[in-house]
Amino acid sequence: MTEPLPRPLEILWRETPPPGRRAGLTRQSIVEAAIALADDAGLSALSMARLAERLGCGTMSLYRHVANKDELLTFMLSAAVGSPPPGKPADWTAALTDWAFGLWEVYHRHPWILRATAVGPPADPGQLAWLDAGLSTLATTGLSERDKFAAVMAILHFTRGAAALDIEAANTDWPEYPALLRTLIDRDRFPAVAAALDGGVFDAAKADPRADFRSGLNQLLDGIAARV
Repeated sequence: MTEPLPRPLEILWRETPPPGRRAGLTRQSIVEAAIALADDAGLSALSMARLAERLGCGTMSLYRHVANKDELLTFMLSAAVGSPPPGKPADWTAALTDWAFGLWEVYHRHPWILRATAVGPPADPGQLAWLDAGLSTLATTGLSERDKFAAVMAILHFTRGAAALDIEAANTDWPEYPALLRTLIDRDRFPAVAAALDGGVFDAAKADPRADFRSGLNQLLDGIAARV
């Protein structure tokens, strides 16, 4: 016997949205407002009371469309990621690069996604569309399904981590970091970090986050290409 779907997934997968945009308070308008609030003030600022204030309605009105904050977060994650870029089946490296940069842009548009904790593994249409698109880029490589999944997960985790570091760096006093390291680093104890410091790796003035991301991504793609 098939287990019933959790309510938010039942809604996302089985409800057919009405054509056009309806006037008044709807689940779509609530989700859009919640995404905008999280974009502006961060996920910690999101509450049903603050969302109701933003929408100009009573808090209890929200519960006629969204059962609770966890359910709202599932709707937000599915909507905020948008559509993945179209694939290029003939060139898997270009397609997977576009996919990774597409995610990079999603995380920078909606940094709260990196801090969101979904209830269970991603099972909503929005996030599964990205997973399907990532796996599809490797369709012609001859890799096993398990190896395709491992490759896409490696790219996904690298992209999330790189985006998180870049977003955090933008909110941190990075120019002071190299000076701090120079006062702390014992070159005999941390020779590799000292070499990176000398090479300007931690200098904000020399940083190009997208170029650094592309460099790391290319190293991962080279590894996948060797496996192919």
